[in-house]
Amino acid sequence: LLLGAAAVLGVLAVLLGAAPASAHAALTGSVPRQGAVADRAPEEVVLTFSARVTLSADSIRVLAPDGGRADTGEPRDLGTGGTVRHGVALRPGLPDGTYTVAWRAVSADGHPVSGAYTFSVGAPSSTAAALPDDRPGGGLTGLLHAVALYAAYAGFVLLVGGSAFVLGCRPSAASVAALRRLVVRGWAVVTAATFALLLLRGPYTGSSGLAGMFDPGALRDVVATPSGTALVSRLLLLAVAALCVTVLLSPDRWSAGSAEGAAGEAAREHRNPRFWLAAAGGGVVATGLAATWAAAGHPSTGLQPWLAVPVDVLHLLAVALWLGGLAALLVTLHRGPAAERQVVRRFSRVALGSVLVLAATGLYQSWRQVGSWDALTTTSFGRLLLVKVGMVALLLFFARWSRRRVARLPDGPAGTDGERPDEPDAPPLTDPVPVPGPPAEDRTAPARSGASPLTAPVDAERAAQLARQR
Repeated sequence: LLLGAAAVLGVLAVLLGAAPASAHAALTGSVPRQGAVADRAPEEVVLTFSARVTLSADSIRVLAPDGGRADTGEPRDLGTGGTVRHGVALRPGLPDGTYTVAWRAVSADGHPVSGAYTFSVGAPSSTAAALPDDRPGGGLTGLLHAVALYAAYAGFVLLVGGSAFVLGCRPSAASVAALRRLVVRGWAVVTAATFALLLLRGPYTGSSGLAGMFDPGALRDVVATPSGTALVSRLLLLAVAALCVTVLLSPDRWSAGSAEGAAGEAAREHRNPRFWLAAAGGGVVATGLAATWAAAGHPSTGLQPWLAVPVDVLHLLAVALWLGGLAALLVTLHRGPAAERQVVRRFSRVALGSVLVLAATGLYQSWRQVGSWDALTTTSFGRLLLVKVGMVALLLFFARWSRRRVARLPDGPAGTDGERPDEPDAPPLTDPVPVPGPPAEDRTAPARSGASPLTAPVDAERAAQLARQR
């Protein structure tokens, strides 16, 4: 059961982080245009993009027929109004022939894009220009970046979902070592993955390769970008999250026991000021962490970014509460003390609310990205969306099956919340004093009257003990 949940969780985490190619910036126009033949050499090359992009000093290169550089270097921002346009000046006195324009940029959502085209001056000719064969975000660098990205999502889900489960569903679960490890490992994974993303950002969007991971200049340039700023902000928030987790899982919170049961335990926790401190601080930190993805990703560009960013924050939090809480529930059921049915009911309410938020925000995001019914089957994002819907449906089926299984839990465990129902009762403080039993022929009398043959002697012995204690 736990392995199945982990597998579905991993698949959904991968799908959650996948990015549609149609959402990235694209080249929509150029001067000179693709394949154009000009009578004389232009003074500059101008590129128009569908969305905001970030360019470096070497982002636009114009190569002459002999393979040499025909541009002067630094690109210029020529955009006006809502048009995204960048250009680079050309050297004077260029000879006739075919010129190659190679460009590389970073979309506002943080993904690298590139392309190339040719135009001619005077008449087309052969060209010796060699275009780079490396695709931005590809190769080993792209693979490592993808692994770190998906690991960051998974760590966020476990950190936020596990902490929320302790706060809202079962405070005594903080005493379960397996659950504490789950939350702490979630924090460690998202922190390590964020560090890796920050180091890989330069090689991922540029052409330096893995050798540029520790280049101070490249790191400085990365931090100046929206994606780099978001990663640094995430690391600062994770430092605060470490303090919140320490308060939430501190041993003195649960060492006093929970003899009142889950209801009394929750009431006692809600009277504790540290509970509200951890809840408020954790909520703010979780929202901030989700915002570091939304503010530097697809929601920050395109249609209605002022609405898309908070919607994406709610979407990420709903995923974390649902999947992370499910992982925490499974850990406590398998590795912790016996759970009351009330704990499962609490999580069911949280899961229901999360699914409703997930569905509403997902519908908005789908409308914003896809735009038409035909795009569901004709675009990569539409097909990915259908896969995500299928995986969510599978997880809903799994959750229903799991809910029916745990519904057989007792309303209250036998004993305290920290004991399993099948544990033997504690022995009496005083040894029972043996008393003479009734004659052998009388011991069969209860059986003839419909009572259990073992009940009468036990009751007689107990009555004798109580009489002596008086």
